[in-house]
Amino acid sequence: MVDWLIVWSVVEATGILARPILEDLAKDSAKDYAKDFFKDCLKKLIRLPEKDVQKEAYGKALKEFLELVQQELENAGYQEVQIKQYIQPVKRFIDDSQVAAIVGRAFESECRSLDTKTLAQTWQTLDLPHLPPDFDWELVCKLYIRKVKAIIQNSDTLRPIFAAEAQAAAAESLQQLVGIAPGFDLARYAEGLQEQYGNLKLESLDTTGVYYNELKLWKIFVPQNVRECQEFLPQVYEIPKEHLRQLRERGELDEAAIAEAEMERYRRVYVEQPIRPVLEVVGDPTVPNRPLNPPSLGDFNPAPPKFGGLGGQPLPHVVILGDPGSGKSTLLQYLALVWAERPVSELPLYPIPLLIELRTYARDKQEKKCHDILSFIHSGNITCRLNQQQLHEKLKAGDAIALFDGIDEVFDPQLREEVVTDLHRFTNDYPQVQAIATSRWLGYKAQRLRDAGFRHFMLQDLEDQQIENFIQHWHDLTFQEGLDKTRKRDRLQKAIHDSKAIRELAGNPLLLTMMAILNRNQELPRDRPELYNQASRVLLHQWDVERNLIEQRLDPLTIDYRDKQAMLRKVAYHMQSSEKGLAGNIISAADLERILTDYLKTFEVEQPRTVARLMIQQLRTRNFILCYLGADSYAFVHRTFLEYFCATEFVYQFEKQKTLTFEQLKNEVFGKHWWDETWHEVLRLICGMIDAKFAGQLIEFLAIQKRDDAQSDSFTEKEMGSLLLATECLIETQNRSTIATSSDFLLKLIKGKIEDGLIKRGDLQYVKAFARVVELAWQGETTLLIWLKSCLEEGYAKQTHTRYFAINAIIQGWGNNPDIIPLLKTCVKQGYTWSSTRVAAIALAQHWKGHPEILPFLKDLAQNSQVVYTRGAALDALAQGWSNNQDTLLLLQAAKDDKYGLVREVALEALGRNWKDHPKTLPLIKTAALTDQAWQVRATAVELLVEWGEEATSNIFDLLYQIAMEDGFEREEEFEQNPRLLAMQGLINVDLTHHKTLELLHDRAINDPDEQVREFAKEQLAKLEQASRRGD
Repeated sequence: MVDWLIVWSVVEATGILARPILEDLAKDSAKDYAKDFFKDCLKKLIRLPEKDVQKEAYGKALKEFLELVQQELENAGYQEVQIKQYIQPVKRFIDDSQVAAIVGRAFESECRSLDTKTLAQTWQTLDLPHLPPDFDWELVCKLYIRKVKAIIQNSDTLRPIFAAEAQAAAAESLQQLVGIAPGFDLARYAEGLQEQYGNLKLESLDTTGVYYNELKLWKIFVPQNVRECQEFLPQVYEIPKEHLRQLRERGELDEAAIAEAEMERYRRVYVEQPIRPVLEVVGDPTVPNRPLNPPSLGDFNPAPPKFGGLGGQPLPHVVILGDPGSGKSTLLQYLALVWAERPVSELPLYPIPLLIELRTYARDKQEKKCHDILSFIHSGNITCRLNQQQLHEKLKAGDAIALFDGIDEVFDPQLREEVVTDLHRFTNDYPQVQAIATSRWLGYKAQRLRDAGFRHFMLQDLEDQQIENFIQHWHDLTFQEGLDKTRKRDRLQKAIHDSKAIRELAGNPLLLTMMAILNRNQELPRDRPELYNQASRVLLHQWDVERNLIEQRLDPLTIDYRDKQAMLRKVAYHMQSSEKGLAGNIISAADLERILTDYLKTFEVEQPRTVARLMIQQLRTRNFILCYLGADSYAFVHRTFLEYFCATEFVYQFEKQKTLTFEQLKNEVFGKHWWDETWHEVLRLICGMIDAKFAGQLIEFLAIQKRDDAQSDSFTEKEMGSLLLATECLIETQNRSTIATSSDFLLKLIKGKIEDGLIKRGDLQYVKAFARVVELAWQGETTLLIWLKSCLEEGYAKQTHTRYFAINAIIQGWGNNPDIIPLLKTCVKQGYTWSSTRVAAIALAQHWKGHPEILPFLKDLAQNSQVVYTRGAALDALAQGWSNNQDTLLLLQAAKDDKYGLVREVALEALGRNWKDHPKTLPLIKTAALTDQAWQVRATAVELLVEWGEEATSNIFDLLYQIAMEDGFEREEEFEQNPRLLAMQGLINVDLTHHKTLELLHDRAINDPDEQVREFAKEQLAKLEQASRRGD
């Protein structure tokens, strides 16, 4: 009998894992363990080895594999006792047929890598003990393949069968021709990603770098939202028509994107697209084995998914578009870094991120250093390469994700077309691999990749919660715990909250990062002009004119940031004087060249026009504060900088050059433009930069301005716009104490308007915004609080706008002061108006939730108050503040029988939002949608059903159809929501092409008594007709 332990060279010195496992195999000699092991690799052989030869090879190979596994455990610091605990788990592992087949593939003559992903997954699936974090399956398998080749080469029986030696010699000869091939070391590749992209690149934003040297991108990253723009680039809608024509003629925009007749339709389609988290579209990198949605080829405006997003599945081919600094590259780097930061043992479980900067790829391709994407990864100008043969295997299996960064950064049009062709070919060659590309929106031509099945999404500005998350992460990572961290975090959040202009800046991740850096050493909100000044200095630091002059063999001259700022002032001033004024953000190359040339002449540059052209040429390849739009036109990268430089030019002319008199500033700048919202930021900034005595006069001038179409009985922007703008200018003004008279004058006018009993109509959102600005302007002044309290007295019981203004201003300024609790409680108990009562109740729930009196107080009012507004507001506050409280649920359920529709509506909405899974909630909502006497309640119920969709009820279609046909709503006011219309909109989302939906639209277009429903049905039918003509 064959002693297999001798054959397999199992001796006393054999490893802790190998010896007992191989001894067990030797004892069970009747079992054909090698069957699964060799089942794949023997298929390709013409002559099969004998069974004993197979068993010999199997045992020797398994011994090498087990010893390499043990070596990895030892490298992780595991001692003998710990390693012995893995004997039975490893035996279970190698007994698995799938594992055996993978390990056996090493005998294939062309084997360069093994399926480490399946090995790692199988270890987890079998629920085996955790491996060390740095356990490297890739290294184990790479070394194991070498050991197997040696086994074959040293066996007289196996060598001729597998012809390994001959193949190795051929491979060696070929290798001599092509040079040293890179390996396939995932640990090193991950390390390369960490080194190249791991830290935020803040060299140009922070002059010290001391606080941010080790700031990790993947820790600070906040995922944004996107909106699909498959057929429309939204920013194109804002470009002047003449410029669109030039872009079209030069081939710099798709014809379809700018056809004037289609523009409005495309814009409407875009706006109707849902906003989605970007990780819902591209996939969350923390989730392994993410299935991909199949590409939707050639669809125009595909119907939105039924009630929801993308089902949690990433799309296979995506292009992410955005503005400069909007976070496109950061998104791809984040996707790569999440993988790179994982323990080595887990790397095979996740797709390998192939992050390719397309400008580098294009340069290598142009210089003939690579011919396609795979060869670039193999030998291109990148930090860490991967062997293309082994990578090919991974790509075929779909075990990678391709990240193509910066289509727009390939500036040569012909080369860019070649790069896009390579992207398309790559996705055809490897259809199982997810591909994500990024580009700036302008200059990008979507048609090629759209036709290839790529879906296009536009990055949205950061939302309030995302900004707050970023600020929290930033301060957690860059400050020690303590008061300084809290104070500066709150200061930055307040600056963003209080200033609309700063809030708009903060939506851009690059500019938000810049603000976070600047906030460390200065206060932002009170000195916005200085914020913009410093921000512009940072960005202009990158516009290295001197170096470019040297490269072009011109006499270098010092053009510092002050010179560049002066040029940009002239540019902004030119833009505001153009036909579209500040509503447009565009300047021709000819005008830009003339402005720069004229400025350079002022300090006697030898070749001013040549220097100007070189400066402009830089803007074609990189964005500084100005960026290239195409068709020989340029713009500011963000509108805020246009407004800032325009304001600084007016101030420069007024204070320095003395070419603008105060009367001209007042009448020709403020008087001419105060009603135009696109000028408001410029006017505010001017007041913040000029001497306070002049600012005071301008504020008084603004306060008495009236629009021709203003109506004295309304509280809306038309009537209050000048007072609001004057108050905002007061906030910006330096040295407030010197203009006390102007401040008092303005406040007196505001009080008169707030107390005006003749006002019958108003926009509550505008009233709330006005209250916020007034509170900011006279922050902390006792006399203001006294007056606001007086506005809540009984004399103003029926003045909705007065009470709403006062309660909002008090909450915003003194919300955390316990002295206002009695005031808020009184306001809730009185219940004079719905808006003020509700705001007061919710303020109690939000600011004073932990106060022992508040919960019992609200419960009592919700149950026992005889005032309808009080009951409704108390229920709403309980639902928002105590949604997990069982008593709140019981009170809401009981409110379904309240005699007032408002209370029933509040209760229904709260149940639908917070107790969606409760068994009584859905029946209650369905009953209300069909039978409630109040149209408001029925409308709310329909909206809740539509949001839930098929998740709520399988017969959602029939239910909505019944409501759309039978609801008894009769319109009295334009603003009222018709449940029939809401149900019809829901049906369109469920199934627009269903024959009953089409029948309903035709019927309602003719027979519905409500004109709004008839018009909506006609619009939908017209859309369907247009789509049918296009063949969609």
